Amino acid sequence: MTVRRAISLLACCVAAITPASAQTSRAGPADSLSLGALQNIAVMRDPRARELAILTEQSRLRQQNLAAEHLPSLTVEGQAQYQSDVPKIPIKLPGISPPTPPHDTYDAHLAAQEKLYDPTIRARRAVEDAQLAEARARVRAELYPLRQSVSDAFFTALQAQSQIAETEHAITDLVAQQRVATARVREGTALRSEEMALRAEILRRRQSVAEAAASRRAALAILADLTGRSYDSTTVLSATELGPETRRARDSLPVLRARPEYEQFARTRAVLEQQERARKAQDLPRLSAFGRAGYGRPGLNPLSTKFDSYWLTGLQVQWSPWTWGTTERERQTLALQRQIVTAEEQQFTESLRRSVEQDLATIDRLESSLRDDDEIVALRESILAETRARYNEGVVTSAEYVDRETDVLSARTERALHRVQLAQARARFLDTLGVEVP
Repeated sequence: MTVRRAISLLACCVAAITPASAQTSRAGPADSLSLGALQNIAVMRDPRARELAILTEQSRLRQQNLAAEHLPSLTVEGQAQYQSDVPKIPIKLPGISPPTPPHDTYDAHLAAQEKLYDPTIRARRAVEDAQLAEARARVRAELYPLRQSVSDAFFTALQAQSQIAETEHAITDLVAQQRVATARVREGTALRSEEMALRAEILRRRQSVAEAAASRRAALAILADLTGRSYDSTTVLSATELGPETRRARDSLPVLRARPEYEQFARTRAVLEQQERARKAQDLPRLSAFGRAGYGRPGLNPLSTKFDSYWLTGLQVQWSPWTWGTTERERQTLALQRQIVTAEEQQFTESLRRSVEQDLATIDRLESSLRDDDEIVALRESILAETRARYNEGVVTSAEYVDRETDVLSARTERALHRVQLAQARARFLDTLGVEVP
C-alpha cells in the first residue's frame, strides 16, 4: 500500500466517524430547555403577575367592609346650644307658675343602628366577586403576549443552534480533507492551492459559525432577561413535536376559545349582570333597628329644666318606590355595554382567524418542503460520497470537492431551517389560539 492510499484511507475513516462525535458534542451534558417551560417561567416572573395576589387582597378588604355593614354602627354625639326662644305655656293661674325651659340646652348621646334587612349588601358582594374575576382575567390577558416574545427569542436561538451544528459538522469533514491535501502537497502530488482552497473554506465557515453564535448569544440574552435565568454556550434548546397539538387545534378552530381574552369578555359580561341585579336591589325596601341613649337638658321632656338621662329605640323602613325612570335607564345603559363587549369579542375572533391563516399556509408549505428535503439531502450526500472517493484518488480538485460539500451543507442547513420554521409556525399558531405549548 502506498503512502498516498494510506493517507486517503485514514482520511475516509476520520470523515466516517466524525458525524457521531460531532452529534455527541452538540447534545452535550446540559439539560435542554423547552419552549413551554420558558414561557411559563417568563409569565410567572413578570412584575404584573404579582397583581393577581394584590387584586385578591384588595377584594378581600372590600368584602370585609361589606360584611361589616351587617354589624351595628355606633355614633357618639354631643351638642350645646343657646336658642332665642323656648316653648311657653300661655296660661296664668293664681299661685301657679308654669315651668319655662332654659334657653341653653345640652345633649350627649350614643346612637346605634343595625341593618336588619338590606338586599343591596349581597348584591354588592356579588359585584365585588365578579369584578375580582374580571380583573384577574384582564391581568392574564395582558401577560399573554409575553409568550410570543419568548417564542421569538427561543426560535432565533434554536435556528442559530441548528446552523452551528450543521456548519461545525461540515468543518470537521473539510479539516479531514485538508489533512489529505497537506500530505499530498508534502509528497509533491498536488499543488499548494489545493490545500489553500480547503483552508479558505474552513475559515469562511468558521466565520459563519461565529456569526450564528453571536445571534444565538443575543437571543439567549433576551431569554435570560425575560425569564430571569442565565444561559451560556452550553445551553441546549429543544423544540417539542407539536404536530398532534396543531392538528387537534386546527380541527376545533371554529369553536376554540382558549385565549385569556375570551375569559375576560365573559367576566365583563358577568360584572354587568351583577351590576344590574345590584341596581334593582337598591329599589327594594330596607329595614333597620335603631336606638339612642343620652344625657342632657332637657331630656325627652321638653319642658324640663333639669339634666336628665334618656333612651329610645325603634324600627326604620326606607323605600323609594318612585325613581323617575333612573333604574330603567341604568338597565338600558348596562344592556348597551353588553352589546359593546359582544362587538369587541366578535372583532377579536375575526382578528385571530385572519392571524392564523398565514400560519396555516406556512405550516402546509413547510410540511411539504420537509418531505422533499430528506430526498435532497440524501442525493447531495450520495454525490459528495462519490466526489470524496474521486478526490481521494486525485481525480477531482479540492475546489470541486468544496463545491459538492457546500451543496450538502446547504441542503442540510435548509432542512434544519425548515424544521425550526415549521416548529415556530406551529408554536405561533397554538399561541395565537391560546393553546399551551408543551
